[in-house]
Amino acid sequence: MGKLFNELKKDILYQHGMNACLNCGVCTAVCPAAEFNDYSPREVMNTVQSEDDELIEELLKSDKIWYCGQCFSCKTRCPRGNSTASVILALRRLAIRHGYFADSEKGRQQLIAKRVFGENMLKRGYTLLAENITPAHFPELGENWEYYYEHMAEMREWWGVPMNLENSAGSHRVVPEADMEEVRAIYQTTGAVSLMDAVEQGMEKKLGSKAEVEKYWQTWLETGDSRNYDIKEEE
Repeated sequence: MGKLFNELKKDILYQHGMNACLNCGVCTAVCPAAEFNDYSPREVMNTVQSEDDELIEELLKSDKIWYCGQCFSCKTRCPRGNSTASVILALRRLAIRHGYFADSEKGRQQLIAKRVFGENMLKRGYTLLAENITPAHFPELGENWEYYYEHMAEMREWWGVPMNLENSAGSHRVVPEADMEEVRAIYQTTGAVSLMDAVEQGMEKKLGSKAEVEKYWQTWLETGDSRNYDIKEEE
């Protein structure tokens, strides 16, 4: 039993998700992500149950723990009541705390999630704002969305759901500061803020400098695809 496994088994999500897996494979059979990606919930559970730190570290550095869509189909079908989705969440937190997430392309996208969803929550109380859905990043939304994006403020005024007014209707209202202080306190107390900080620190360590982290971020902002950033692999 290794240090990584010992840390993992203290996570309440791991404790709720792992109830002696019997390796039947039902979780992989019903998993939508497994159908399209190099991902098997059964493999994840087997790796974790090995209690082998080398295997667990390899898993934490891979894309595999980021393919899960958190649908919890595994939970509803498992004959032992296991939940690979919960174990995956515990593994993701472990990967972020130790910086292993930055070794995989999917893991590095946590910087984007942190700077969009995470910072939106701390600033506005929402994970996603309409202004985040740029036509350049989402061309499949078509010309109607492009028109809306360019005329968002005036259209919402016309609809009676104006932007950036405290307690107005609609998803762009401003949440009162007293309520936002409560949200921030929850994020701080539950450790979410420390995980968000760990994402920044892990990316800086992996890419070599804060300047490179900003270059990675700008690449995504400009192209909508973080894979366009040319990462220099360690020799």
